[in-house]
Amino acid sequence: MPLTAAKSAREILTGLHDLMARRASAQAKLDHVVDLIAEAMQSEVCSIYLLRNNKLELSATHGLRKEAVHVTRLAMGEGLVGTIAAEGRILNLAEADSHPAFAYRPETGEESFHSFAGVPIVRRESAIGVLAVQHADPRRYEEVEIEALQTVAMVLSELIANSRLVDGGRTVRTDSGPVRMAGLKLVTGMARGAAVFHEPRVSIEHTVADDTEAERARVYSAFRRMREQIEAMTREAEFGTAGEHQEILETYKMFAYDEGWSRRINEAIDSGLTAEAAIERVQQRTRARMQEIDDPLLQERMHDLEDLSNRLLRIVSGRMGTAAQTGLARDSVLIARNLGPAELLEYDRRRLKGVVLEEGSLTAHMTIVARAMGVPVVGRVGDIRHVASEGDTILVDGDHGTVVVRPTRALTNAFEQRMALSQKRRAEYASLKNLPSVTTDGERMTLMVNAGLAEDAAALHLAGADGIGLFRTEFQFLIAAQLPGRESQLRLYKQVLDAAGDKPVVFRTVDIGGDKALPYLTDEKDEAENPAMGWRALRLSLERTTLMKAQARALIEASKGRVLRVMFPMVSEPWEYEEARALFEEQLAWSKRAKKPVPKSIEFGAMLEVPSLAEMLDELLPRVDFLSIGTNDLTQFLFAADRADPRLAERYDWLSPAILRFLRRVVRQADAAGVPVRVCGEMGGRPLEAMALIGVGIGNFSITPAAVGPVKAMIRSLDAGAARARMEKLLAKPPRDMRKALHDWAKRHSVALG
Repeated sequence: MPLTAAKSAREILTGLHDLMARRASAQAKLDHVVDLIAEAMQSEVCSIYLLRNNKLELSATHGLRKEAVHVTRLAMGEGLVGTIAAEGRILNLAEADSHPAFAYRPETGEESFHSFAGVPIVRRESAIGVLAVQHADPRRYEEVEIEALQTVAMVLSELIANSRLVDGGRTVRTDSGPVRMAGLKLVTGMARGAAVFHEPRVSIEHTVADDTEAERARVYSAFRRMREQIEAMTREAEFGTAGEHQEILETYKMFAYDEGWSRRINEAIDSGLTAEAAIERVQQRTRARMQEIDDPLLQERMHDLEDLSNRLLRIVSGRMGTAAQTGLARDSVLIARNLGPAELLEYDRRRLKGVVLEEGSLTAHMTIVARAMGVPVVGRVGDIRHVASEGDTILVDGDHGTVVVRPTRALTNAFEQRMALSQKRRAEYASLKNLPSVTTDGERMTLMVNAGLAEDAAALHLAGADGIGLFRTEFQFLIAAQLPGRESQLRLYKQVLDAAGDKPVVFRTVDIGGDKALPYLTDEKDEAENPAMGWRALRLSLERTTLMKAQARALIEASKGRVLRVMFPMVSEPWEYEEARALFEEQLAWSKRAKKPVPKSIEFGAMLEVPSLAEMLDELLPRVDFLSIGTNDLTQFLFAADRADPRLAERYDWLSPAILRFLRRVVRQADAAGVPVRVCGEMGGRPLEAMALIGVGIGNFSITPAAVGPVKAMIRSLDAGAARARMEKLLAKPPRDMRKALHDWAKRHSVALG
């Protein structure tokens, strides 16, 4: 076999270069190509399947029966070849027929071949065919062989496209009618603007290099220019001093200087590719890796690398005209497949009204930055770049995760009325900012906010909240490239406390692991089918005590002279709380001995998310200063319903009598012990649900900043005593539809539900 991917690929590419220059039919060229690849890779079979009439047709082969050419056809997703094309991924199998997607085609005579390797032939991000090799002996192909196949497939895409051997790619829609598209809510808010594409696709015209050293010099020059741009953006980011956004940009910068990335591009040039083709080749490899990664956080790191690849490709091709560089001439909605945080920061915030992505996720760095900028974002809007045209009017509804392209006048008017109503309501809620959360019968409720960024703490006073009832300390861990040290944590916690002033802040210790896995803290034994119920939160912290000790010392020192309020997540039994508290108290004693700054006092709390803890409250309550109920996790655990499963997302109602009875029992037990109870989670941020919670005896909430106004308006229109009396009757004999019963009661009593 060839010793290196570069050697085998270069040998084939040289032959392909000569072949493309010949005067011959497209079919003759394909027949020569499979012979060339088979000989260079010492392969018994080499086949090319091309997309024609939405079927993958065997178009050329070396080793299979020639009579099967143009006869054997597979649908997208059918068989091994169809799976590769549909999913855009590589298959490398020692025994082809052991794969669940294997489909036998007797006319090919392939039954005598065991091993199989196939790679997609990609053109403009879509698979247009598959290149496959086979051997009689069962074996997995070496990495260098797969690398060579991928490089050759890339050059083949140029030959195939130029010869018009496949169906045309997806075309932009030309109809002028409105199109409504659903996506994923990433950043809330509503926006209207003209469609602007983040970047025109750089089409690679030449893949085979004439002079590899000249191509290498072009890449080196592009790397230098790209790094200068990243350094400039890092310096100019308008997010103040230390904070999460700077850490995001530092992580982004780390990729820009990654030697492994530049080395892989160099290796691709060594194989005979042009600078543009080498960057695209490595980018395709990154995309293939992303499809194999289940960890969403690691996928976001890959998205950052892809973002940089696009930037490098534009520089080396001399096509730097992104919408950010050319400037936004009017109110705009940005459209992109994906977007990196640094690229988002390049846009004029006065003109950028919204963002629509074909990909994107809630944990993406770009999402975090967009939320801080106040820009609505809807993600996972498939094919948006092929539905919308430059300049089309786009309506973005980040509250519901929908996008309307080319709306009619009626749709636009209705949308603008909703926007105006939303702005009017926000103004009404803002007028309540400095008013107390007091019911009509004189009961004072406490409205605090959930936070995870330093910027959230800075905006605390704008929300008119009583403090931060849940500061998610794991956010700093989720966006960092490596484990944040004690000093880094200390700076963040001090910044949050300073921003909150005299208002209380409750820090939740890190809730990582499980479905919030960190690449730098994860190994194979950590993987689980149901991560929400796995090795996470306090379970992880009690095993990796070094992590918790560092956080404890940072919190203790940051709270110098103030009250430190700390709570532990996912407590299942009292002994877990006891161990966590003892660890904090040991660090407090150490800090005192070392003459380090210490808090005036520490208040300890536990989060009730796991139902088992409710059965042990008699043991726990005498030891805690407060109890926080995490309704998001509690609901999924009570109903054994994974909240990440879309089939179950709407099935179990927060206003179910089962939940309300459970909460009433907990509140009564805590009240008897003199322990305050707070609800943290989305349930408390909805006016009707918050009214029901008041009805079971809860008067302390920690909710999103945007929910403070609507919930405060509800509280100021509610008779708490009447609500409790009504809830007692409803829970004694639950109606068929508890939500409707509560809504009707609220309407009769003029309770403001928004």
